[in-house]
Amino acid sequence: MNRFVAAERALRTAAPHQLLDAVRAVLCRHYAAESVELFMADYGLTVLQPVSVLPHTLEPVGVHSSPQGRAFGAQETFVEPHSGNRRQVHLPVTVRGDRLGVLSVMLPLRACDTEALTELADIAEVLAHEVLVAERDTDLYLQARRKDRLTLAAEMQWQLLPGRSCSRPEYELGAQLEPAYAIFGDNFDWSSSADRLLLYITNGMGEGIEASLLTNLGINALRNARRAGIPLHDQAALADQAIYAQYRGSSYLSVLMLDFDLSTGRMRVIDAGSPQMVRLRGRTVERVDFEAQLPLGMFEETDYIVQEFEVEPGDRLLFVSDGVYAVTGPGGEKYGENALAKAITSTRLLPATEVPRAVLRELSGHRGRPKPEDDALVVCLDWHGRRPAGEAGPENDPGQATEAPSP
Repeated sequence: MNRFVAAERALRTAAPHQLLDAVRAVLCRHYAAESVELFMADYGLTVLQPVSVLPHTLEPVGVHSSPQGRAFGAQETFVEPHSGNRRQVHLPVTVRGDRLGVLSVMLPLRACDTEALTELADIAEVLAHEVLVAERDTDLYLQARRKDRLTLAAEMQWQLLPGRSCSRPEYELGAQLEPAYAIFGDNFDWSSSADRLLLYITNGMGEGIEASLLTNLGINALRNARRAGIPLHDQAALADQAIYAQYRGSSYLSVLMLDFDLSTGRMRVIDAGSPQMVRLRGRTVERVDFEAQLPLGMFEETDYIVQEFEVEPGDRLLFVSDGVYAVTGPGGEKYGENALAKAITSTRLLPATEVPRAVLRELSGHRGRPKPEDDALVVCLDWHGRRPAGEAGPENDPGQATEAPSP
């Protein structure tokens, strides 16, 4: 049996909690691996947590200060020279752009050829798919992502999210919430089809469980309407009614709703509250204002009007909650549009998946306090547009590894 097929079969037939055991056994047998470890990115995207044994027997490694973190950030195989005739290979564990972690494999030099690296990259991708499926039946991988305990409100919010990143030829998306382990009201949601991308950026009022319950109701009401094939303005109206019926106007949900046409770049927008959109085109950063409408659930039977906007290939869109643009520093000065523009400009060379975390780090420096007083949400969308039929785009070879120079 082909060794890649053997690895794929082992993963697909393994018990949910035994994926690492299965991949370790097949890599040791067919690829002469000497050790195999799986690291999962934590909720704050600061460390990669080992999965091997719970409680963990290995130390976490930094996302920005480790060979594993290099593979995770670049989303490329990284070959790290090791003592003697061995090489440590770090492979991104990613599914459709959603970065889950890194698979680290120790190989003898003789087994570290181009064919093996290509197959190992494919195996890491299969592992990513299987981890997502396994999370329906085991808490192992969710537990491995936690370097601290989540609050109950944060638990509810993270379970509501579609992921933290995704990619297609037309676009790349990355998002991050802060404080990662105590978030309560801010949220994002996305869904794509053959021709459309729908993206919601939400900012629920209140704190703790109440804010999380409000956001859960709003997101699920929007999903229910969206999955029924209802147009954007009716999605907003139905969610508005659901929230008003529950809270009678005492609580409401701010949301920015966007419906992208993947073939043209035209988007339909409803701005119902406080989340803002900022565009980077070339080197120019500008806030894009839409007609402000009432948040969902503020009044009974509100009618929502759709506006239209167009993005161009190369545009970068950032969506931020008021916990970003309205945060104040030690002297009471707001972060504001100028500081946000500088953060966007300084991160323009980073991929969309890395931008939210980088912007939130800059925000933390302005805030001057270790913990934010309000939720902060950043979503970054890089728009590539759809290429004409027959036009080939750049190919990413998963087996193309970067190798550090030998010491």
